[in-house]
Amino acid sequence: MTSPLPSLTRRQALASVSAGAALVGSSAADAAAKGRRTLDEAGAAGLIDRVTDRLMRLSPESATSNNVDQGRWAGLKSQLGDRSQAGQARFAATIRADLAEIDRHDLSRLSHKTRTTIEVIKSAYRTGLTGFALPYGDVAVGGYRNSPYVVSQNTGAYLDTPKFLDTDHLIETRADAEAYVARLAQYPAQLDGELGRMKAAAARGMMLPTFLNDKAVKQLRGSAAAAAGGGLVESLVRRTREKGIAGDWEARAQAIVTGPVAAALGRQIAELQRQRPLAHADAGVWAQPGGERYYGYALRASTTTDMAPEAIHQLGLKTLDTLQARMDPILRSLGYTQGSVGARMQALSKDKRYQFSDGDAGRAEILAFIAERLKIIRGVLPRAFKTLVPGNLEVKRLPPEEEPGAPGAYGGPGSPDGKIPGKFWINLRTPALHSRYSLPDLAHHEAIPGHVWQGEYTFSLPLIRTMLAFNAYSEGWALYAEQLADELGVYDDFPVGRLGYLQSIAFRACRLVVDTGIHAKRWTREQGVAFFVERNGSNPLEVASEVDRYCSWPGQACGYEVGHQEIVRQRARAMAALGAKFDLRAFDDAVVLGGNVPMDVLALNVGEYVRANGGSAL
Repeated sequence: MTSPLPSLTRRQALASVSAGAALVGSSAADAAAKGRRTLDEAGAAGLIDRVTDRLMRLSPESATSNNVDQGRWAGLKSQLGDRSQAGQARFAATIRADLAEIDRHDLSRLSHKTRTTIEVIKSAYRTGLTGFALPYGDVAVGGYRNSPYVVSQNTGAYLDTPKFLDTDHLIETRADAEAYVARLAQYPAQLDGELGRMKAAAARGMMLPTFLNDKAVKQLRGSAAAAAGGGLVESLVRRTREKGIAGDWEARAQAIVTGPVAAALGRQIAELQRQRPLAHADAGVWAQPGGERYYGYALRASTTTDMAPEAIHQLGLKTLDTLQARMDPILRSLGYTQGSVGARMQALSKDKRYQFSDGDAGRAEILAFIAERLKIIRGVLPRAFKTLVPGNLEVKRLPPEEEPGAPGAYGGPGSPDGKIPGKFWINLRTPALHSRYSLPDLAHHEAIPGHVWQGEYTFSLPLIRTMLAFNAYSEGWALYAEQLADELGVYDDFPVGRLGYLQSIAFRACRLVVDTGIHAKRWTREQGVAFFVERNGSNPLEVASEVDRYCSWPGQACGYEVGHQEIVRQRARAMAALGAKFDLRAFDDAVVLGGNVPMDVLALNVGEYVRANGGSAL
């Protein structure tokens, strides 16, 4: 299904390293001549620990999500990240200083594993500094969610913080409950920090397009209503009651939520309403000041390649044609013989055999169906991996106030100690969002062997490797996980499920076309939705929110299929190099045990696997 990707050009020094000396740079003598100190394993461990400590203190939520907010990081449990401009500047200054410290060392004597960790830090930090150098937006250092907009229908503390407090902030002791209250008290300042950046961006002409402004205001009002209704309060009261922790938790939390939190949410709403008459309706970031430059950065951050928008656009079109050629005979076997593949998929979406019931009954059916399909995939995973992880997982409905602007689902791993399970967040605003032929594939992508499964392999690596991720790898792996599920035979007696898998990959090919169409070719939002519906037969209810997501996260949607095709390309190269020695389980282990990496480092990790197994150089 794949087509070769253009040569990767980021960090050419790494990519050009000889096959027999992967990740080995200049010699110690060269390093000394350049004034760099040669780093040994012990020195590298100390350096990684110092860098991790400073990153953790910038991201206290990460300490909690990884359940390491104890010992030297115990104080972080009472803190929230600083989302103000001063906080952004402090973040940038810290990673700039840490990057400079790393660059003062020669890494040539380090093991492949240790050097990989340091190269991952360097890559994430360099990309982050490029983002911080732009005059606006949210920068995800080692994350997927770069956005030119601080607050939108799917970005902002109003979405992140309540969900984080409810699901990741464990409450087992009185100190945990007090830390929750302390964080709740900081939440208004976090919202106001964003408010200052929203105002500063607007002064430069950077404002949400009108249609995204409308959605953001609606969701902020929903968040305010949920807060007033006691969601943030209820979470604290319920969990302290379950643990028998006596205290006036309800009154204390209620005073914060109905007072300072409500007022801060109101200020964000008022600012968006002030901006709306000044904003335009153009969907693409090209219409914003410096938009073309921003999109170039966003694509590089998302794909970890230097692929140009036109190359990505054409890759999407070519991949879509290839996939639909595979979908056609399955549709014919199901009796759908007339019209384009997209038209027939639209017809299939109306087939009652594959729909869930309406309302809460359908929501319950969806959760039961997911549990059944996850049980099936767990049973076949030993055929794909030598090293197995628990797949610690909780399937949860998205908060209803988030659902209108959210995708169909998303997921990620829990904490390394297992106390916080991985999450498969499913959007259940209406059961019509999902079908029996598309839902298995969604579970494989978000949960097992996708995001939740892959994320658990990072738990064996230095902690910073759990904190730093690359969109092309994360999402590329999740699509490769979908492919693995098909290759493992889970659809052999369920051909319509295989059709759902192929449509899912085709959906990601469409993303390449639509994201570049909107941001580089100046398509309208409506053109983007129409392309999905007409060419892929996608559900209009789902893709309207999807396209809005691309408008607020330029470039992010391009990481999926670019990363997927690179993983498949590396597998083909390993198969060619190893011949009969190739073992799918060993290859998959090499990819996941190497951790979340940029695409050029992935190539080096696969090269190391080939050499270790006696293969010829890639």
